[in-house]
Amino acid sequence: MASAQLTIRKIVGIIGNAIALCLFLSPTPTFRRIVKKKSVEEYSPIPYLATLINCLVWVLYGLPMVHPDSTLVVTINGAGILIEVVFITIFFVFSGRPKQRLVIAAVLAGETLFVAILAVLVFTLQHTTTERTMSVGIVCCVFNVMMYASPLSVMKMVIRTKSVEFMPFWLSLAAFLNAGVWTVYALMPLDPFIAIPNGIGCIFGLAQLILYAAYYKSTKKMMAERQPMIGLSSAVVRIGSEKVAQPSS
Repeated sequence: MASAQLTIRKIVGIIGNAIALCLFLSPTPTFRRIVKKKSVEEYSPIPYLATLINCLVWVLYGLPMVHPDSTLVVTINGAGILIEVVFITIFFVFSGRPKQRLVIAAVLAGETLFVAILAVLVFTLQHTTTERTMSVGIVCCVFNVMMYASPLSVMKMVIRTKSVEFMPFWLSLAAFLNAGVWTVYALMPLDPFIAIPNGIGCIFGLAQLILYAAYYKSTKKMMAERQPMIGLSSAVVRIGSEKVAQPSS
């Protein structure tokens, strides 16, 4: 029975890895738009910075000398670190606000320093995997909840503007599915450090999907109304340029 449970857990973990990879890659269309427009517009770097620190502490948690038999946790979060570094670099390059760039750089430095200090303290002051699992697990819980809660600022903007234009649907869906699968994984056997934050993540992900469904039609209407205005502005600029180019008689 125990062997069967571990096999099922491994299968769920592999599925969780696949969905988590989709979660990490889901903002790709957003970053294509950023590169194409050479501007981050109203997008926020907070979700990507929160995801990066989350991946960093989970890689630490999954190391054999901290929490044995957690290879799947290490592999997916290691991939997540690489993906988030690419996204944050793109965000940094195309952010036209020096203050925002400074904040991103400061947060990155703070996250790196925090994980380094945590690793040194855990490996020097604690000498059993049980102690290390407890310490790092609590930290992981906190940052995992922060990652899932990071879109709250975007959700507030959605409610205020009645538009989901800057809340990517695929990111919300992937977050919900990812949290659900890892919650199931954490119940076979029970791992509260994975189960608790991912259970909370399910609630946040579901809230985002409900908002998306509530404001999808109003967003399409607002974007459709904006198109004629954009076209008119372009026409005015073009006519003005033509007049300037005409030689005076």
